[in-house]
Amino acid sequence: MVVRPLVRRILSTLLLYSVTAAGIAYFAFHGWTGDHGLQAKRGFEIEMARLRDDLAEVRAERAAMERKVALLRPQSLDPDMLDERARALLNWAHPNDLVLMKRWAAQTATPRTAAP
Repeated sequence: MVVRPLVRRILSTLLLYSVTAAGIAYFAFHGWTGDHGLQAKRGFEIEMARLRDDLAEVRAERAAMERKVALLRPQSLDPDMLDERARALLNWAHPNDLVLMKRWAAQTATPRTAAP
């Protein structure tokens, strides 16, 4: 019979194409959505941009701190900076200073009454 080899040839060709298409689909899917795929790359680029912004902020903060520290060095001592730091550490104020008292949240809360 000639029908059986013809069916077998058609089915084997069809099986080969199906397995190949399934393999291509598998690798394409994981290339798009996998841990190192295109979507992950976009996420990494967004995170890198955010981290670069954070780094710029931290570098600016560090530069500001270094400027303040440079004012407190003995070679270039700034009297205003020394006065400011001394008052902050000792909790003192000049007689002509205006001091504003800040209420704490615990003091402004209404007291609770105990249930009978």
